[in-house]
Amino acid sequence: MSDVRHLLDEGERLDPARLRALQLERLRATLRHAYANAPFYRESFDKAGVHPDDCRTLADLARFPFTAKADLRAHYPYGMFAVPRERIRRVHASSGTTGRPTVVGYTDADLSMWADMVARSIRAAGGRPGDTVHVAYGYGLFTGGLGAHYGAERLGCTVIPASGGMTSRQVQLIQDLEPRIVMVTPSYMLTLLDEFERQGVDPRSTSLEVGIFGAEPWTERMRQEIEERFAIDAVDIYGLSEVIGPGVAQECVETKDGLHIWEDHFYPEVVDPITGEVLPEGEEGELVFTSLTKEAMPVVRYRTRDLTTLLPGTARVFRRMRKVTGRSDDMVILRGVNLFPTQIEEIVLRTPGVAPHFQLRLTREGRLDALTVRAEARPDATAGDRDSAAHAIAAAVKDGIGVSVAVEIVDPESLERSVGKIRRIVDLRSRP
Repeated sequence: MSDVRHLLDEGERLDPARLRALQLERLRATLRHAYANAPFYRESFDKAGVHPDDCRTLADLARFPFTAKADLRAHYPYGMFAVPRERIRRVHASSGTTGRPTVVGYTDADLSMWADMVARSIRAAGGRPGDTVHVAYGYGLFTGGLGAHYGAERLGCTVIPASGGMTSRQVQLIQDLEPRIVMVTPSYMLTLLDEFERQGVDPRSTSLEVGIFGAEPWTERMRQEIEERFAIDAVDIYGLSEVIGPGVAQECVETKDGLHIWEDHFYPEVVDPITGEVLPEGEEGELVFTSLTKEAMPVVRYRTRDLTTLLPGTARVFRRMRKVTGRSDDMVILRGVNLFPTQIEEIVLRTPGVAPHFQLRLTREGRLDALTVRAEARPDATAGDRDSAAHAIAAAVKDGIGVSVAVEIVDPESLERSVGKIRRIVDLRSRP
């Protein structure tokens, strides 16, 4: 850390005692702000029998009720806001593919803090003022594109606002404009890699040195593939629109040992997904966040459904979270066996003939659930390669996870995508 200490901002320079004191001060202010200005939180706290004044230590936060995505949807569109609408400077929203979208708002101060946190994240990833950043996250209501864009500008970078899609053009822009950094979903980065090779361009010959990847879980094996095929440092960024967007946590390029949570603005807990009990550092559970400085839409104990582990800080004073291993609501229970998409990803990535793009389709056959793994073939895969890959994936799932699945190898780029991400689970089971 010594070689980058001179680059750190004021928050990153806090010692542990000062950090905890700042967190408590900001937490108590957030609870008071939410209770006084957001009717949902006043009702929620009153129902739980707690008041903001009951928070005297950081541990007291566990006495307060959780907030869930269902609460945001129930108060769509503006019911969670804690400032008058005339103070809102921007609105973002989730895709709403599984129900009503979740709408989030930002004041001027929120937007400035968000830009600061993404700038901090890019710097932690190895970015510096003057770098050119190719942003291939989707723009619009999705927070990825604009979040990365304003953070890169705040750091002092030149931004190429490429957005998602038009893959061949993305490859051309990277060759012509020579960015040092790319910010994109890891699955779309692999699509870009395939396009470079399809065009006969060596991905290792580009100007890119750093890739900042987020918006979906990805594995160490995927990191290795990206780094080897592109000769770059691949680091993880984490965020979600309900908390702020990208820039909640970031891997440091010097360690690549998990994501440091920017705890001066976002207070993390890990809880048992079933009981809600707060778990100690080192135990895996569901990640929960309380915002500490948001004005427009503070969140108190927001259940992310992401599964991870909290660990002590290394490259920064802030605690780390391990790479997200999956989502508690993405876990598939197939004939009594728990299965996560990341387990399938590990298998697909090591299987010759297929690209790292897959989808899980759940159906019901009689009284039993059935799972089909659909994986995209590589462009140069033969019919024999596809057959071998299907058999290899089915065997690896059976041997490694303990359940039988069907496997379909489909044409390249044929699986449904949204803002650069593949929809991992499609549940086609009929409801009783």
